[in-house]
Amino acid sequence: MRRAVFVAALALLAPGATANDSSAELATGGLIFVQNDQVEMRSEDLFISAAEVKVRYRFFNKTARDVKVLVAFPIPEIKAGQDVALALPSDDAVNALDFSTQVNGKPVNTQVEQRVIAAGIDRTRYLLDLGLPLAPHLGTTNEALDRLPRDKWDDLIRIGLAEIEEYDIGKGMQQHLAARWALRTTFYWEQIFPAGAETVIAHRYRPSVGETAGTGFGNREAEKESWFAEYSRKYCLDKGFFSAVARAKRDAKGDFGVPFTEERIDYILRTGANWSGPIGDFRLVVDKGHPDNLVSFCGQGVKKIAPTQFELHRKDYRPEGNLSILILKKTDPQ
Repeated sequence: MRRAVFVAALALLAPGATANDSSAELATGGLIFVQNDQVEMRSEDLFISAAEVKVRYRFFNKTARDVKVLVAFPIPEIKAGQDVALALPSDDAVNALDFSTQVNGKPVNTQVEQRVIAAGIDRTRYLLDLGLPLAPHLGTTNEALDRLPRDKWDDLIRIGLAEIEEYDIGKGMQQHLAARWALRTTFYWEQIFPAGAETVIAHRYRPSVGETAGTGFGNREAEKESWFAEYSRKYCLDKGFFSAVARAKRDAKGDFGVPFTEERIDYILRTGANWSGPIGDFRLVVDKGHPDNLVSFCGQGVKKIAPTQFELHRKDYRPEGNLSILILKKTDPQ
């Protein structure tokens, strides 16, 4: 039996949505560099869509000596709970985002570290000694937990690694042990930046995309609810966005609201701010996926450059905060 990942994120749900028809997004970002004032970032080219995130960095070592820097890519912490399904694009127990990277056009063999945390304590070795998988969100992990002797159940529950759930898998109502730890996964490698030379690092992954079956937009009563104000602030919704929603509702001529489902992406911009000076040239392209889809995100000077793509361009850019993107995905008429 496969199980979904769950987190407490009900505030993200649109009116009328339930835990069964929604999934919550994890905030992801770019590469993290150990603080270094000898290497400058000449450019960052960032592409974000619901299908893929691609980032291309151009670095320059401005000194007369080679510089070695630790580079890391942390996958967002994965937890298991009972509230809302969390969106993960892959069932891979280690690489849940299908992360890969290249340096100067050649693949990098990264190392990986995984840590299990419960009640603030590292319990990785404890689980490994029991022969348990580390991914708390996979059904195979809970199946392995169920096979443990009952006295081990008590130990795992006592230290916050698991709890008992009761459900029927075809044999009547039975108790099952469910994972309740957090998994932290980081890919990393040491990168040499040659003296006085440029180095190009590119990486890609499939983002965690929060989804809702339907949306509360187009419902006047929704404007009175707390999620509406939060969405308006987080995604910088404007009159043009609401006008497009109203037109879609009018054109649909249906009885079930606007013909859209939601896709939400959170990107952590500040993860790569550890080089010398600002980013010389920063370019962001957001792709909404289909010309009939709607998209909104915060940013000044955004230009439409293609039927589905929007560009933001900055010089001497210092990243901070998160970029939150809302896509209303057009559904087929019923």
